[in-house]
Amino acid sequence: MNFTNFSKSQPFATACRGLAIGAVLQTLCAASAQAQTAVPDQLVGVLGGAVFATQSVVVSKSNSMAVLPYALLDYGRFFARVETLGVKTLPLGYGHLELVARFSLEGFKADTAALQGINDRSNPWPVGIGTFQETPLGAVMLNAFYDTTSGGSMLESIYIGKFKLGSLPLYPELGLEWRSDKYVNQLYGVSLAESRASAFAAYTAGASAMPWLGLATKVALGDQWVLSMQWRHKWLDDAIKNSPLVNVKTQDTAYVAVSYEFK
Repeated sequence: MNFTNFSKSQPFATACRGLAIGAVLQTLCAASAQAQTAVPDQLVGVLGGAVFATQSVVVSKSNSMAVLPYALLDYGRFFARVETLGVKTLPLGYGHLELVARFSLEGFKADTAALQGINDRSNPWPVGIGTFQETPLGAVMLNAFYDTTSGGSMLESIYIGKFKLGSLPLYPELGLEWRSDKYVNQLYGVSLAESRASAFAAYTAGASAMPWLGLATKVALGDQWVLSMQWRHKWLDDAIKNSPLVNVKTQDTAYVAVSYEFK
């Protein structure tokens, strides 16, 4: 999929912002009467640990594996959804308007011979607003982030369905992620100073739009223990693929988690 012409255009960026805001307002108007005002007054969900595997997109950097805490739970107005933490505020449709923060490990150290002359890249730290809508037809997530590292922005929309294969629950996922030029350039741009000190040509990245597909499942390991698995496949936009620091066209990520379920 090639999103180059769209992601580099200001009208596309404006349209993305308009679609995200419009979707939220439409949900508020159409389903405000069904708003869920109740929040759980106890811990509900799962908490444990996971092995996260991420395919590297950067030249000479190896794929990474990390063992990290894993949480998919709610406590009062506070929630954790794997890499996203937040607070529920006003009732909105089938969920709430939320204040959100994202944990990201996209940054990297330029500690290989091939990256000599390139500066280390700090992890993004996106914060913003969003909503999680658990509708009868599946779950919808809409988030708008400001990245405190780059000064850029990111918009995302995610749909999560559910069906069963025998007794095994499967959760297909479909997402679209838009990033501003500042967000992309902080990670994958090459400055003139870096170009002079390295073997890479100078590169200024534009905005990007990247679709992805995913699949998740979970298996009960006992009364209150759960094995969770997720895989996602993302198609990189030309704004990222064209960077001299990048040597792949797609990226796969996955995790396997074992967690305790609070009921």
